[in-house]
Amino acid sequence: MASLKDFRVRIASVKSTQRITSAMKMVAAAKLRRAQEEAIAARPYSERMERMLGSLAQSAAASGNAPPLLAGNGQDNVHLVIVMTTDRGLCGGFNGSIGRWARQHILALRAEGKEVKLLIVGRKGRGILRAEFGDIIIDTLEDTARPAPRFETAAEIAQRVHTMFEAGECDVCTIVYNKFISALTQEVTPQQLIPFALPENDDASEDGDTAVTGNAAYEYEPNEKGILTDLLPRNLSVQVFRAMLESFASEQGARMTAMDSATRNAGEMIDRLTIEYNRTRQAAITTELIEIISGAEAL
Repeated sequence: MASLKDFRVRIASVKSTQRITSAMKMVAAAKLRRAQEEAIAARPYSERMERMLGSLAQSAAASGNAPPLLAGNGQDNVHLVIVMTTDRGLCGGFNGSIGRWARQHILALRAEGKEVKLLIVGRKGRGILRAEFGDIIIDTLEDTARPAPRFETAAEIAQRVHTMFEAGECDVCTIVYNKFISALTQEVTPQQLIPFALPENDDASEDGDTAVTGNAAYEYEPNEKGILTDLLPRNLSVQVFRAMLESFASEQGARMTAMDSATRNAGEMIDRLTIEYNRTRQAAITTELIEIISGAEAL
């Protein structure tokens, strides 16, 4: 049976852990508010650009003048998967869900006879996938969101992917990240970056100069091909940046939730240990009293 000193040491240790988890929860909550605002603010721009490019893409694809980033290089053999995870842990099942999706996706592609390459963002993703897929990891990018995601970093990642595509090192590129739904919910979201995935429910007009998306009509000068050649690489950077913002907000929400749960669990453990401590202390006092009384009666 544990001694009173053991209980005191254990209670002090759990209280120290509780203070740490409580502080981490407050830090994550403070970061979450700004990260959530930035992620939500970025959605309309990236979605609008996708819809506009989708309108152009349909027109260009129909005319046969689509750039490689839109139509692809005609092959589907080498797949580059960008796995966006975190550099730090203590965020619940955030990284585990991404790792499970990536594993299933890789195995599915291999079953079809495809070659897969991994570009991992965040050191936790490398730790999860290295044991099984270490031979296909081409690089791990760390500290990309410290102290917060930056568009310059997203542009560098997008440029690297674009360079690999132009060099023939990959035919299809997909990024997977956690989309922020709420502090309690994050949704694993894959998005194909290369070739550009046409958005659904977009209608293009039949003439070559006007594209219609919903209630909006666009006229382009000089032509769709010239605009697509410039906007598709830019859209690549925008979509990577959006994924970084969504992932960062999801990370803070997951960490805040995990640390809140850890703090409450620590409190419950302290209560249980305190009860056990009091019971053990009371038993020790009772035993001492019985020994004193028995000794007095013996005299």
